[in-house]
Amino acid sequence: MAIEAVVAKIDDLADGEMKEVTVGETKVLLTRIKGKFHAIGGICTHYGGHLAEGALCGDRVYCPWHQSAFDVVTGDLEEVPGLDAVPRFEVRVEGENVIVQVAEGASDRRTMPMAKLDPQKDKRTFVILGGGGASIAAAEALRQDGFQGRIVMISKDTSLPYDRPEVSKGYLKGDSPKEGMLWRSPEFFREHGIEVLLSQEVTEADARARILKFKDGHSLEYDALLLATGGQARHPGVPGENLENIHTLRTMDDADQIVADAVKDSPAICIGASFIGMEVAAGLTKRGMKVTVVAPGVVPFEKILGPEIGRMWQQIHEENGVSFRMGAKAVRFEGDTAVRAVVLEDGTRLDTTLAVVGVGVKPATDFLKGLKLNPDGSLTVDQQMRVTEGLYAAGDIARFPDWRTGELIRIEHWRLALQLGRIAAHNMAGKNVGYVGVPFFWTDQFDTMMQYVGYVSGWDEIIYQGSPANRNFLAFYVKGNKVLAAAGMQHEKEMAALAELMRLKQTPTPDECRKGVDLLALLRQA
Repeated sequence: MAIEAVVAKIDDLADGEMKEVTVGETKVLLTRIKGKFHAIGGICTHYGGHLAEGALCGDRVYCPWHQSAFDVVTGDLEEVPGLDAVPRFEVRVEGENVIVQVAEGASDRRTMPMAKLDPQKDKRTFVILGGGGASIAAAEALRQDGFQGRIVMISKDTSLPYDRPEVSKGYLKGDSPKEGMLWRSPEFFREHGIEVLLSQEVTEADARARILKFKDGHSLEYDALLLATGGQARHPGVPGENLENIHTLRTMDDADQIVADAVKDSPAICIGASFIGMEVAAGLTKRGMKVTVVAPGVVPFEKILGPEIGRMWQQIHEENGVSFRMGAKAVRFEGDTAVRAVVLEDGTRLDTTLAVVGVGVKPATDFLKGLKLNPDGSLTVDQQMRVTEGLYAAGDIARFPDWRTGELIRIEHWRLALQLGRIAAHNMAGKNVGYVGVPFFWTDQFDTMMQYVGYVSGWDEIIYQGSPANRNFLAFYVKGNKVLAAAGMQHEKEMAALAELMRLKQTPTPDECRKGVDLLALLRQA
């Protein structure tokens, strides 16, 4: 049974405009494109952001939260981190009325069409090594591209692919239940013919012979391989680091161990003011611990975001009870079996019952033989994510060309890993698709969210609209007289608009930013 409702008058929307309407209990995004009305599901399939609060350009709409993008005509997924498309609804115009029809009990999402496994038609085996974002995105893209051969995903993790950013955000502070963090159910993988091998460690990848060797002695031949092994948490390399209650945070299992050791009203030390370190500090504070962050530098994130935004984040943490020892370095952990103190370079001794080290990651590529690794352990790929014939890499381990500058870059962000995984899969499936997307990440600390689009390694100038001190701003990072990245708080719609302008090669100039550019107006003209 279908439900119909008059949702608008034909003059309510001009070309290129959108609004959220409700039909029964269903949120619908209504748009008008080239004089024609379209209706799709109004809620993003990633975390439930309202698409009408995002940015619309042509027939693409961006979610304001994490910049998933959808085709407003078909509802198809255009851009991760969402994996599902949204439904499309019938629209008709009668007189002055715009009427939308929704099936009763309609789902708010749909899986993109996928080919069925058929070894008789395609005898090839494609292997995806890793169980993170790049891997799940690649596996689904292969089936969406029509690949009917065998897909094998191999993971050292004990769990099916899950939403890794939530480990240091919602899950650590107790807001995200574990069962809700899986990207897909076991049934999904069975239905789409994707084999997932968990708790499996590959000790050697022979790219010439196209064979993987496992720790337990068995091997697996493949026709194409995607390396998506991600990063390994770095350790400080100081005495006492093997004591109990000292952790890094990379996996759900890591988070479980941290939570098990977290005792309310007890002291905790976070080593490093990285995004992981700061998000852990926020999570442990939410759990009632008395947290101190120990890190070099003057303020957190200074080299990534600049001193003004770094001071803002430090102040947010201090307002919530976090203490800081900046310009400091941990040189020793003390304790009998479990850590009881962290000793700093100046001799200061900080008592603690728990220490979490967040000093970055290194590419998990130590097992690779016969491949040229960069000094940081990464693999250089071309714009198609290809290392060599039949071998691809994506995510934290891939150093790839920035299509805007030609610079080889490596970025350790979850959403980018999904993007690169999809690009690799398209090319494994026989397409010729280069990465011309826009990197994006977000952080959420003490219920305060900041977004970042683009990429820049160092900058000549930061142009501000608004003020980090007021926690309401856009910050444009300029290098070589080009805006290459931006950070924003309380400007989600504008940040989505900027991402699309970057993709369209219509990024505003530094002069336009200095004059207070209206990103939404600029997008409407694109």
